[in-house]
Amino acid sequence: MEAGKQLKTKQGTVVSRSGDKSVVVQINFLMKHPQYEKYIRRRTKLSVHDPANQAGVGDVVEITPCRPISKRKSWRLVKIVQKAVIE
Repeated sequence: MEAGKQLKTKQGTVVSRSGDKSVVVQINFLMKHPQYEKYIRRRTKLSVHDPANQAGVGDVVEITPCRPISKRKSWRLVKIVQKAVIE
């Protein structure tokens, strides 16, 4: 990585603990419809590497791209922004 170059980070919510050292993060975003120009809610689910098994379902996390770790997992956990509130 070049000096001063930062990777794009994204924020999302953990929706599943998919296995050892893995979580599934859902990222919600708005996009403008090309013809009707209304905003549409979209989402994407990404498999994320969590080496310490610290993220739980409902946590808001920050993730960044990395080298491919497995077939579908090419993102890693940077930090937990907010822990889930358990009632």
